[in-house]
Amino acid sequence: MKREFRLSSRREFFGQSAGALAALSAIATQRSQGAQKGPPNPFAYDISRLQKTDPKLITYEETARWKAPHPEARRMAIAHDDTLYICSGNYVTAMDKSGERGTEIALAEPPRCVAVAKDGPIFIGLRDHVEVFDAKGARQATWDSPGKKPWLTGLAVTENDVFAADAGNRVILRYDKSGKLVRRIGEKDKERNIPGFIIPSPFFDVEIARDGLLRVNNPGRHRVEIYTADGDFEGSWGTVSMGITGFCGCCNPINLALLADGRFVTCEKGLPRVKIYSATGEFESVVAGVEIFSENGKACGPSDCTAGGLDAVVDSQGQIFILDFVTGDVRVMKRKA
Repeated sequence: MKREFRLSSRREFFGQSAGALAALSAIATQRSQGAQKGPPNPFAYDISRLQKTDPKLITYEETARWKAPHPEARRMAIAHDDTLYICSGNYVTAMDKSGERGTEIALAEPPRCVAVAKDGPIFIGLRDHVEVFDAKGARQATWDSPGKKPWLTGLAVTENDVFAADAGNRVILRYDKSGKLVRRIGEKDKERNIPGFIIPSPFFDVEIARDGLLRVNNPGRHRVEIYTADGDFEGSWGTVSMGITGFCGCCNPINLALLADGRFVTCEKGLPRVKIYSATGEFESVVAGVEIFSENGKACGPSDCTAGGLDAVVDSQGQIFILDFVTGDVRVMKRKA
């Protein structure tokens, strides 16, 4: 009805009499006044109130900011010596905490994720396979693709294993250090009480905690799940909420990091923000709110939320580094005194 009125009014505008125009104007005015006087729509999707973070909840402050070395920044990792490794363009670049560049590894296609082992090897996830480099950037190995439609988005390394988050197949892949696929973790299995991952967009992460258990985001279920290295489901936490204490949108959280004491750093898109949760999943505070990621928030629309997003890592001093996928900014966040 609204469309027919709009087309008709444009077509007949110059042929309308003064009386007809006056009538239309009066009707429009009455409708406008009625809409203003009527009760608000309780089902309206209004996120304006969420664009402002309560300052009392923000426990970190920005101490520095610098740019990723290339456009299209995607993920980052931090080594045990606090060197940052940033995936941007067709490169993985080593950088110190002030943003100075070190070793840079050029690749044939964009890297999707990276992780660094204690003994030096750098594991880089491309879309459909993993490549291994030494600390100087020389390629050591190229692993086989794990199968159909892989989309690697996260890596974590232990002494003996490499875990890869495959968003394309909704599974965590466990490899040994030689590149042999050992196990597929998280595939839906009612007998083992494994719910299965729901991954609406290519944001899927895996972290290894000090207890040896995997922490994996399940963004379509709006929670974080815990698995053993053998794939046993140990539990989960997280709630769906438009409020600051939970996760909202189609699929959040999108990325994780761990503080030394076992607490979580979570990253979200849509309403881009970084938060702290306890080791058991209770909301504690905000690292960075929606306000400082204005361009990032615009990149994620209602029909396509594959753009935008944030990543975070934690250094040995407890500083949190946040990578903005849209602006390429790396923000250094320190806990307030």
